[in-house]
Order: sequence, then C-alpha cells, then structure tokens
Amino acid sequence: MKFKILIALLVVLVYSCTTDTKTSSSLVHYVPENTAFVIRINNLDSLKNQLNRNTIISKIKPWGNYENIVSKIALLKHLKENNKGLLCFSELGKEKFEFTYITSPQKNIVVIDSAITHRTETIAYENQEIKKITIADASYYLYHTNNSSFLSSSEVLIENLIRNQKKTNTNPILHRLYTMSNANKSASIFINLKKASSIINPLLKKESSLKIAQFADWVSLDLKLSANSLNFNGISITSDSVPNYLNLFKNTNPINNRTSELAPLHSDAIQSYTFDDYSAFAKNQQNFLDRSSPMDSLFNTVEEIGYIHINNQKAILINTYGAENIYDYLNANKKESYDYQGSEILELSNSTLLNNALSPVVKEYKAIFCSIIENAFVFAPNKDLIQTIINNYKNGATFNKTALFSSSNTILAEESSTLYLSGAKNLEHILKKHATETVYKDFKKSDFSKYAFVLQTAVDANFHHTNLNILPIKKEENTSIVSPLFSLQLDNEITSKPQFVTNHVTKKKEILVQDINNVLYLISDTGLVIWKKELPNPIQGKVRQVDLYKNGRLQLAFTTTNQFMILDRNGKEVAPFSMSFDGGNLNPLAVFDYEKKKEYRFLVTQGKKIFMYNSKGEIVKGFKLTKTKENIIAAPKHFVIKNKDYLVFKLENGNLKIVNRVGKDRVKVKNKIAFSENEIYVYKDRFNLSDMDGNLHQINTEGKDSKTALSLVKDHGLVTTSRTLVYMNDNTISIKGKKVELDLGVYNKPQIFLIHNKMYIGVTDIQNQNIYLFDSQANLLPNFPIFGTSVIDLIDMDGDKKPELVTKDNDNSIVVYKIH
Repeated sequence: MKFKILIALLVVLVYSCTTDTKTSSSLVHYVPENTAFVIRINNLDSLKNQLNRNTIISKIKPWGNYENIVSKIALLKHLKENNKGLLCFSELGKEKFEFTYITSPQKNIVVIDSAITHRTETIAYENQEIKKITIADASYYLYHTNNSSFLSSSEVLIENLIRNQKKTNTNPILHRLYTMSNANKSASIFINLKKASSIINPLLKKESSLKIAQFADWVSLDLKLSANSLNFNGISITSDSVPNYLNLFKNTNPINNRTSELAPLHSDAIQSYTFDDYSAFAKNQQNFLDRSSPMDSLFNTVEEIGYIHINNQKAILINTYGAENIYDYLNANKKESYDYQGSEILELSNSTLLNNALSPVVKEYKAIFCSIIENAFVFAPNKDLIQTIINNYKNGATFNKTALFSSSNTILAEESSTLYLSGAKNLEHILKKHATETVYKDFKKSDFSKYAFVLQTAVDANFHHTNLNILPIKKEENTSIVSPLFSLQLDNEITSKPQFVTNHVTKKKEILVQDINNVLYLISDTGLVIWKKELPNPIQGKVRQVDLYKNGRLQLAFTTTNQFMILDRNGKEVAPFSMSFDGGNLNPLAVFDYEKKKEYRFLVTQGKKIFMYNSKGEIVKGFKLTKTKENIIAAPKHFVIKNKDYLVFKLENGNLKIVNRVGKDRVKVKNKIAFSENEIYVYKDRFNLSDMDGNLHQINTEGKDSKTALSLVKDHGLVTTSRTLVYMNDNTISIKGKKVELDLGVYNKPQIFLIHNKMYIGVTDIQNQNIYLFDSQANLLPNFPIFGTSVIDLIDMDGDKKPELVTKDNDNSIVVYKIH
C-alpha cells in the first residue's frame, strides 16, 4: 500500500527537478485548497545533480506513467534559473489532477526558445491579467502579483488564486508540516492522503482493496538522495475525527521487532506491528472498527503482530510475553495435533480467530495451523509453511541474517510501531494483485532485484515518525547457513527417492517423487505441485531426462516393474513409449547416448532378456545381445575408457559381462563375484565394484581382477568418480583414503555430486534422521548434519551458484534446503 505512494511521488519528483524557482515561507499560503501533493524544492541545483546520478530514478524514467506526468508539466522545463519554489498538484474532477507552480515574483519566469512554436495571449479576469501560453495542444496560465508568481495547467486554479489572494486560509496541518520540514534537504514532500486519489487511484486496479486514505491524514517527507538510494524521512499526522490506521498505535510505545528473528532466511518480506500496551491497542481498535466494546482479553499478552511472506504465501506471527493462556485456548479448540521435529503443530477448528481478534491488522486470513516457537505463535493456512518456519528456526537460518536485513538495518530505528521490509519479489506480487498492468510491468522490467524497500513508523506524542527507503542490498557476506526453503506434504507416504529434474522452459530444477499409491508428482522450485499422475506400478531406479526430438524439450524416461514409459513435460505419455512387459520384474532403465548427439539407446532388461530401443521406440537391430545365460540383476551401465565403449551387465550367477556397442564380448572376467548392492563404477580406468564380503574388486580392460580386502560390513556403501573413491563402512566414511567416524546409526550408501566444479559427498543416517554433507577433503560442511529421513539429491536449482538439497522430511513430505 505504501509503495503506491512512493511510485507517484518519485515520478512527480523527477519532473519537478526541471523547475527553477525562488520562494519564501509565505508561499505556502497560496497552496490551492484541494491540493493533494506539495513539493517544496529547497535547493534546485543540488536536487538536479542528485537526481541525474541516482540509479533508482534512472530505472523509473522509462515507466509509462512518467510520460503522462511529464506531458502535464512540460512547460516547467522552460522556466529560467531559480533556487526555490512550490510545486502543487490538485484534483479538479474525478481522478484528474492539475499542477500549480508558486515562486517569488518574476515577470519573465518563462523563457521559450523562438524555434519552438507557441502562442501567447492575455486573458482578463476581475481586473487582473492572466497570460495564456499554448504549446502544441497544451495550455498554461501565468499570473503575477507583487508577492508571488504562479504558473498552472488550469485556468480555474489561477482564477481561484485571484479571488482568494487576500485570504490566508492555509491548511493548519500543512503549515505546521511546512515549518517543521528540513530546509537543508534538497526537497520536501507533503501529501494529503485524503485527497491523493487523483494521482494514486490511476495506478491501482479498480477492484483493489488498498485504502491509502486510511493510513494517515498528512505525510511530510524530507528527501535525501545518494547515487544508489532514496531516503524519505519525516512524520505522519493523524486526527481522531476519522479512522486512521496509524491511530491503532496511539497511546502505546514502539518496541523491538522480533519477526526477523523467527522468519525463515529466504522470506521475501516481513511486516511487524508492535505496541507495549495491548489494552491501549484494543481501545484504538475498538474506535477504528466502531465497535461498542473491545474484544475479550485472550490476546492481552500480545506485543507484536508479524507477517512472514514466502513464495506468495503468508504466515502470521503473534509474539507475546506470556503464551500460556493463548496456548490453552488453542489446544482446547484443536482438531488434531502433529509432531514435527519435536515441535507440536495444532490444526485449529476456528480458522477465523485472528480476523475476529486482530482486525484490521489481520483480515481475511485462514489460520488453519499453528505452532509455538518460544513465546511466539506462528499461524499459517497450511502445515507445510509451519514446518518450513520451524525447520529454518532450528537451523538458525533466519531473516535477520540476510544481506537484505543487514543492508536495511543500518537505516532502521531500533524500535518501530510498524515495519515493512521487502525485496523486489514481494512488491511484484503486491503490484500484480493491486496495481494496473502497466505499473506492474514497468516495475518488473526495471529489475529492482538488488534493492531493499523499507517503510517504518514509530508513534510519538502527536505524530508518527515515518521513514521510507529504497536502498541497494549489499553483497552477501560469506556465511555458512543451511536454510530450509520449503517442505511439502503429499497425499500419501513417499516411497521413491526425491529427485531433481530440469524444467527446459525456465532452466530451473523441479522435483519428482512417487508415493505409495504409485502417484508421480512434479513439484516446482517453490513447492507447488505442478501435476500428479497415477502410474500402474512403482518406478524402478532413477528417472532419466532425454530430448527425443532434439529441440531442447525434455522428457522423463523410466521403467516401472512391468512398463517402459516416457512422459512429456506435462505428464502425458509419449507414443510409442508406453510398452508393457509380461511377467514384470524389470530392472531400472539404462539410457546411453554414445556420441552425445541425442541418438539415445534405451536398454530395458527383464530376467535374461535385453531390449534395446532407439529414439523412435524401435528395436535396435544392430545390437546382437538380446539374451544372457543368467538373469540380469541391475541396470546395465556404459563407460568409455581410452575412447572405447564398454557396456557392463551384472548377472545373477556372479558373472560380470562386458560387451561393446553391438553386444559382442569386449572383456572376459573369469572370476565370479558375490555382488554387493552397490553399483559398478570406473575409477582410474578400471571397473570398480565390491562384494558381499567387503572386498573391493578392480578389473582392468584385460579382465584381470585385483581384489583388495577392505573388511567392509555386508551393508557397506561404495561410490566413485574417475578419480575419487568413497565408501561407507558401518559408521565410518572414507573419502580419498581419509576416514571420518560418525555417530552410531544406520547409514545409506554415500553419494557424490559435482556442482560448479566442486565435489560434495552426502550420506544419510536413516535411524537418527541426520544428513551429512562433506567436501572432497572429507571435511563436514558447516551446520551439518541436518534433519532428513532419506537419501538426498543435490543440485543448483535456480542458477545462483548455491546448491539445493532435497530429501524426505516426514513419511509423506519432502523438504528442500539451500546451502549458503
């Protein structure tokens, strides 16, 4: 809501910089009666210099509303050099504004170059002369007295000045604000919010619920500019005769805001409303809502109401100095209770509780779930959002540790009655909902992604200190924080490993996961379910992404227990890849792209049978190996060693079958191996695998098997890259020969991830629900272990060079973490 005012002010201010004026304090007496905005220019030269080098103003200049106002005040650029003046905007007719420029008396105030076509004529009105100047289709009116000169876009406003020039009916609030403003600043702005609709309303959608006029009566802001920031500092005035939003905090004192300490690190914005006396707030609320009596005292220990904005969702925080009574009430009126990482989450029977008790600060909000963190209650419309907030808080990943907060904190007062602190993303969401399409698109195109937006007020005796700021976000310091981005609860228990896949449209990553009812989910990078598709059976192994048509559009290829399927981006089956296999028992799908030219080979293995398909779903006739003597027990793998291709099959009888591209034997391995559950890898140009007795087998391209006794337990884990070997033995992990002993637990197989030329090794303690992440030197990353209940996937989801990690949270939910 407050940002809409800023938009109008900034646009008007840009144009006003062209005016050259001189004025005295008496000029305020001539401000037209219905004026909504007054801009007092204190030092024109300084203002011009500051505006010309300000990066924020340069972003605003291309906006569509810029041209509307600049055409209205076009004559101002022909004013001769001046130092001081007042630029006033008044409403004449519904949502139509006209300007009046007031300065000290100057006969030749307008100087128009002879090359510009214009016409000047004199109009008589009540024995006074008004000079009418016409340029193109625009007319302006100039009038002089012994005390002042006036220039206006409206003849009516000049006539009113002539009739009333001997009267000094200056608005007393405006006069008070004018005398209190800082004459040392380049400019000051005075806004009559009750009359500001002529400029504000055209920026908003007709159906917008924002009510600017209810914020206060008048706002006075002194302008301070630097090369990269805008600072408006001043006061807001409210009266008791009409409902004003800021009057909700009258007769209270501002206190320290705690919302930033509880909001997740990746929050888009926070809002906070504080008061040290709830009874005074309740009395003010009663007056604002015109109620006969205040609400009951359930919330009488509340001292802060906070909003947490995350991915277009909102959580509400109620901070108290005593939580017992509120908790007892909520607990007595719960529908159900859940445990999440040791914290209780209540599902409430009355979702409108906050609307009834805390209006108008809280309106039209569904508080369906609630949890308590210290003495603060967190409400949300869904359980996932509550879980995200709890998880971030427990990981120490809170908003007050962000670059956005630290950049803004330098200009914030320690205590405030109201506070809004946001990045561009949340403002985009607000503008999309409330502003016209033009304003929304202009803002989005301007790219304010590296700026913070701050509005802060603090109640004083008879006014409210008001600060409005746009400032650059400082470069983030090297911090080591693991921040849960979101958790998402699915319909049923999850049975597959959460896996990242690429969205070929946005180039960002999304998540695939399957539940116990074989429903496959595609989930966005913000935690929204894009689609669900019920499959006949569970997916085997990992889903592979392919580009069947070589056009950049990716498909999802996999096998279930009895089908080979390929789905498109929307979850639709791609013909002819919906093939069923009698008898089932399929291994995970193997996908080979020998030359990296998207000439795919899909290997489906079933028992002893091998089916190799091309990108058209046809059997590849050149591949001669269609059957093995023993059952194949894992997905075949493809390796390249010294420019030769090797296709490797693990057989049930312990044979390792290694063939070339056409299926002919390339390497004969004499020894039989009691294969462990681990895959086969190539490490230092040898085939590496382990057996059930804990031995490491390294087989060269001649078929020679070098066996090393590592004394690994039966359920050990093994993974390699071409130059790195990692194994998990009971509770000890070995990375490049460096061993690290972890807490006793039940560990899954380690995983290696290469992201931006950096290696990560992950392993999960399923028993104690801890995830460990190491670097290539066996160093545990800061703030690990973290909570998780399954194997992980790790990737850079959004291209910001900071990896994200996905894992199961509870049995039926996933959680995504960002590693800073």
